[in-house]
Amino acid sequence: MNFEVSVVIPVYNAELFIKNAIVSAVMQLEVREVIIINDGSTDGSVSIIEELQRSDSRIKLFHHKNNQNKGRSASRNLGIQKATSNYIAFLDADDYYLENRFINDKAGFKENNIIEGIYNAVGFHFYRAKTKKEEQTLTLNTVNQIIKPEYLFEALLCGKYGHFHLNGLTVKRVVFKTIGLFNTSLKVAEDTDMFWKLALKCHLKTGNISTPVAIRGVHADNVFNNEAMYIKYTIKMYESVLVWAVNNKVAYKNIDLLLKWIWILRAKAQYSIIKDTGYWAYLFYKTPTLFFTNLWIKYFPVVRYRQSIFPAIFK
Repeated sequence: MNFEVSVVIPVYNAELFIKNAIVSAVMQLEVREVIIINDGSTDGSVSIIEELQRSDSRIKLFHHKNNQNKGRSASRNLGIQKATSNYIAFLDADDYYLENRFINDKAGFKENNIIEGIYNAVGFHFYRAKTKKEEQTLTLNTVNQIIKPEYLFEALLCGKYGHFHLNGLTVKRVVFKTIGLFNTSLKVAEDTDMFWKLALKCHLKTGNISTPVAIRGVHADNVFNNEAMYIKYTIKMYESVLVWAVNNKVAYKNIDLLLKWIWILRAKAQYSIIKDTGYWAYLFYKTPTLFFTNLWIKYFPVVRYRQSIFPAIFK
């Protein structure tokens, strides 16, 4: 399989950054096409893209019907559907690739045809002043050690080995036939939703985790600054992965892990037992094959709050 990459870039009002993103993609020798999805931009983004198109036929611009703004997930999904290469990579419109972005990925896929995706470290560039916390935490977006594919989901779920970023991921296009597309109901955390599904079903390899292959732009309008939105959608992301995992017959132990972390998130919020019982009834309604299994017994609040009655179950 020839290593040619389609780079998917969703764009919404990114006129300050989009040229740098596109140029950083087309400079990569392995890039066959740059698929840009205009997500209803109202600034000068489209004009900049069209100008760049005139000098490079690999740059392809698409719009949602009636120039709608449909969000990052729907835009990436359209990009995946329009892509023609065997490999797909992603780039946010306010970020950019570094030189030789795909050189190690190319070697990795060639070395082992079982590999379905490779993830790499991503760095940061500040377009504004850094806070002290950001100086300490926003240095390198990466996992901190090589992780075997069979342990990747659990490693990402617990978080203590770090996380990777979409800009550093390259996957075979066929993986989306296995796991589906991005979840359009998630306004944020849709990338984590995708990573976890990939980790559960696909063979992902740790790539270059010591030096960045791409850069995230940090500025005043970054969505990751919206803490309240992430709080709201993180639990929805867990639910999304759980329902998908049950429907796709993911291993019992991993479904157990998902339920455990949903329980932890709910416990931290300190809901009443009545509200919690209603929530878990809803969750198991969404996953009916779990009804009256050990997992249903283990996590349903009326039982869970009385662990001492069933000590063997909660070991």
